[in-house]
Amino acid sequence: MRTSEILEKVKIPRHKLYYLEQKGYISPKRIPMGDLESRDYSKEDFLKIEAIWKYLKKGFKHRIAFEQAMKEISGEKR
Repeated sequence: MRTSEILEKVKIPRHKLYYLEQKGYISPKRIPMGDLESRDYSKEDFLKIEAIWKYLKKGFKHRIAFEQAMKEISGEKR
């Protein structure tokens, strides 16, 4: 899934998406395109982004949002 698809489906700002990557919460595959690179997000990346963004919108800090998202994805309930 390309960056534009993620931005459209999740409604996350581009800079927030790239920040999640910078922090290591997601790791899309990089596809060379001449002098540039394109990102290809897996289904797992998409699920993480969607869940993390949900918690960030609720006011959670990035680390806590990531932890909560991972619990949600893995099926743990509190």
